[in-house]
Amino acid sequence: MTTEATAPGREFVLGVDLDGVCGDHAAAFRQVVALERGVDPETLPPQQTWNFHEWGLTDETFEELHRRAILDHRMFRSMPPIDGVAEALWRLSDAGCWIRLITHRLYANWGHAVAVADTVSWLDDVGIPYRDLCFLGRKPEVEADAYVDDAPHNIVELRRAGNPVIAFDQPYNRDLEGLRAHTWADVERLVTTLRLERGDAVQGRLGLPNDGADRLARQVRPAAQSSRAEADSR
Repeated sequence: MTTEATAPGREFVLGVDLDGVCGDHAAAFRQVVALERGVDPETLPPQQTWNFHEWGLTDETFEELHRRAILDHRMFRSMPPIDGVAEALWRLSDAGCWIRLITHRLYANWGHAVAVADTVSWLDDVGIPYRDLCFLGRKPEVEADAYVDDAPHNIVELRRAGNPVIAFDQPYNRDLEGLRAHTWADVERLVTTLRLERGDAVQGRLGLPNDGADRLARQVRPAAQSSRAEADSR
């Protein structure tokens, strides 16, 4: 049955996780752990478990090191992006998707201001487009038509609530069946399929030269230059 929430033509809301989906959380955290322990980052094996037990971390030491990563090392400000994420999200946005970023980054006590400020700065620097930015842990409470997430508990809970979820491939979620993306090109393809199944008329945007992750910066710079020129003429 078609409802207002599923009617074709209504903007398709895509809920997108950040860590492990948009940003390479494992790479950023590896640098912090190596620095804190005084070891070569190459001695830390690829992530296999959710809380990095393969690095000899307990749940308690993980929480403490992660708190330092956020507050002392400003990990959320310098995290490398996943390949192709900004370009893919721009194309999805241009094709009519409402990008709703959803992240549970407010878990470091007394560090919320740092986490929020660094997250917003990082999104601007990387050039990721979004309409909403939600900081919360219970993702089923966020209204979206589909989700992209890597956390096994979120994927299971979201699907249990009846939501289409694309599992962004990570070693710790490979036991889960269902929709899966290994790259952001896969995400684009799967989201387009979901929209077509809903009955949306999906029309992509023509690619333009140099139309990539720096698009936001290139849009902001001319406006800033115009404002400065207007001020100088007074």
